[in-house]
Amino acid sequence: MMIDLSTMERLPKDFFLREGTIVARELLGKLLVRKYEGKILVSKIVETESYIGKIDKASHAYGGKITERVKPLYMEGGVAYVYFIYGLYHCFNIINSVEGDAQGVLIRAVEPIDGIEYMSENRYKKPYEELTRKQVVNLTSGPSKLCIALKIDKNMNTKDLINGNELYVVEDGFNNENYEIVQCKRIGIDYAEEAIDFPWRFYIKDNPFVSVKAKKDENVKITNRNR
Repeated sequence: MMIDLSTMERLPKDFFLREGTIVARELLGKLLVRKYEGKILVSKIVETESYIGKIDKASHAYGGKITERVKPLYMEGGVAYVYFIYGLYHCFNIINSVEGDAQGVLIRAVEPIDGIEYMSENRYKKPYEELTRKQVVNLTSGPSKLCIALKIDKNMNTKDLINGNELYVVEDGFNNENYEIVQCKRIGIDYAEEAIDFPWRFYIKDNPFVSVKAKKDENVKITNRNR
């Protein structure tokens, strides 16, 4: 599938200068573009999580914490925040809100759209045609998986997503696509006390690339994309 990026508008800075849960929800369906070494990789954002800075015990910036690692969180919205976990993997976030507010949206999962052969080589070191069905679904169905597939690492930390050319987000080319959005609790934050229950994860319902579906007994909110 070949995407004509020249017909698609980049998300403007104003898009990111808003409260985190709004940005996280509205990023769903948008296209994430990664360019490197003459290659173009395009994917659709299908799952996000919002982290609301100083009041959120799940956030790296909770309580106004400032270290070298988290300084990008305090930048103005529209830049990348990439951090290392478990000494092995990277996670990619997009900073939102105004400078100093320390809000970010974690990109949890994307659906491969274009440049899939490169994603396969990056992730599995083999051609896309040789992947099993399980490997295809696991290609980008998690925050660290997508970073490997899209070659997003610490070199992308603090990159300008508004004016830069290596990593950015454009309006989706699927404007007629209708889908429902699930809003539920975030994942992997058992340490975050009351913040564990904040419903700040968003994903496209029934999309196969979503990392983890909400539990059957979980209190979720489902809305149409155009609510």
